[in-house]
Amino acid sequence: MTPLKLDDFDYALPSDLIAQHPAAERASSRLLCVTGDALHDGRFSGLPRLIERGDLLVFNDTRVIKARLLGRKDTGGRVEALIERVLDAREALAQVRSSHAPRPGTRLAFGGAIEAEVVARHDDLYRLRFFGDAPLAALLERHGAVPLPPYIARPPAAEDERRYQTVYARSPGAAAAPTAGLHFDEPLLAALSAAGVESAFLTLHVGAGTFQPVRSQDLSQHRMHAERYEIPAQTAAAVAAARERGKRVIAVGTTSVRALEASAARHGEVVAGAAETDLFITPGYAFRVVDRLLTNFHLPKSTLLILVSAFAGLERVRAAYRHAIRERYRFFSYGDAMLVDRMPR
Repeated sequence: MTPLKLDDFDYALPSDLIAQHPAAERASSRLLCVTGDALHDGRFSGLPRLIERGDLLVFNDTRVIKARLLGRKDTGGRVEALIERVLDAREALAQVRSSHAPRPGTRLAFGGAIEAEVVARHDDLYRLRFFGDAPLAALLERHGAVPLPPYIARPPAAEDERRYQTVYARSPGAAAAPTAGLHFDEPLLAALSAAGVESAFLTLHVGAGTFQPVRSQDLSQHRMHAERYEIPAQTAAAVAAARERGKRVIAVGTTSVRALEASAARHGEVVAGAAETDLFITPGYAFRVVDRLLTNFHLPKSTLLILVSAFAGLERVRAAYRHAIRERYRFFSYGDAMLVDRMPR
């Protein structure tokens, strides 16, 4: 069998299908259900009819921080920082964009309200030290901007502070939203509970590296950005209980997949605890935990599309995406969703 290359995960997407704004109501998004080779068009609000009583939905409760900062270097040049990870009350790792890469010791001023210094460079990220009396988290909340993805061609608006965040977000730390969860609202969560669907939560802080391109045709040469995750004891127990009663584990988003599968890869089963994962899931990966996946439609040649193709089968995903384009589904972070079963082992 010829090894898969990056180009195998490419597709042509009309630019007008890239959602620039969220749907009017969260659960009014469209939902493409992929069962075997069959494709069914529906609405996200109909999800309770597609999940059996006793199945377990696993959500990522990370909360997006206002991670984008605009300012100038001490030399006068413009600079943009996207906080990848808050390290402590004063320091963070960040992507930094400017006309010339800043050197250690360079001072940065953001909006006249925040000052920082470049401490060091770590591969594609910079370690920044922030000054002032307030802790960094408070500075970002006060002066930062919502870190919308690069394919949303507009500045952040007031609606994004609410809509680029899940209704169950609890743990601050993400530089990007776990977008499959954006479709859930409180009435839908209540309807799922009333239908006997179980729920559990984990935390994986999505990094801005989720938008970094895969640069090598040889997938084995790509190195994933590391992300922090934590699985509570009650979630590990809920997964084990679902398995015991013969029910399915349904991951809400690729981030939930990565956390669950990373834990199982380390321990043989999902166990409670915190760790980092740079797990790159590609076709041929043996899934240990997740049976179904709720996910948005992802960028061509992205690690997220590669993960979904590993889970559902490349040809099934290609067929689903062709259908979604033909039926004019909305794509990417603010777009529509897909519910897909795992390929049989």
